[in-house]
Amino acid sequence: MGDIAGGFEYGLNAAATEYDGVNKYLRITDIDDDTHEFRPDDLTSPQANLEASTNYLLEEGDLLFARTGASVGKTYLYRPFDGNVYFAGFLIRAHIGNEADPEFMFQSTLTERYRRYIAITSQRSGQPGVNAQEYAEFEMPLPSLLEQRVIGSLLRSLDNLITLHQRK
Repeated sequence: MGDIAGGFEYGLNAAATEYDGVNKYLRITDIDDDTHEFRPDDLTSPQANLEASTNYLLEEGDLLFARTGASVGKTYLYRPFDGNVYFAGFLIRAHIGNEADPEFMFQSTLTERYRRYIAITSQRSGQPGVNAQEYAEFEMPLPSLLEQRVIGSLLRSLDNLITLHQRK
């Protein structure tokens, strides 16, 4: 994955504060366990100088990974409709550039192969964890960009359909 992503970065080390109505703070617990989407309930903002923290503001193509604890391996793909989102310190960001499809990369983190990699890699004494270098070493098959887009789009459509049925 390290060959595809434009670097891996750790999140903002700041406390969460009352939501300011614009700037959202994404922590591991704000990622839905089932849909892997940003949970809109209980929004917070980072308690930080936001003008000096713009490098923690998510952009299209950003894929986040939980790096420690029981949620290690959990992922989230930023979507522009989520608005201004800063990511917290227990998350790692990988920016997926033009050589790969972000949706395909995200969907690859929902596979059994990825879960096995996380289970093996995160085994430590004490609290489980996977660091940026270990995420970068995850290997995945990478079809052509066109195939990635088709597969990613199809899987996203299926996820949306499943979510709609679960809500119903």
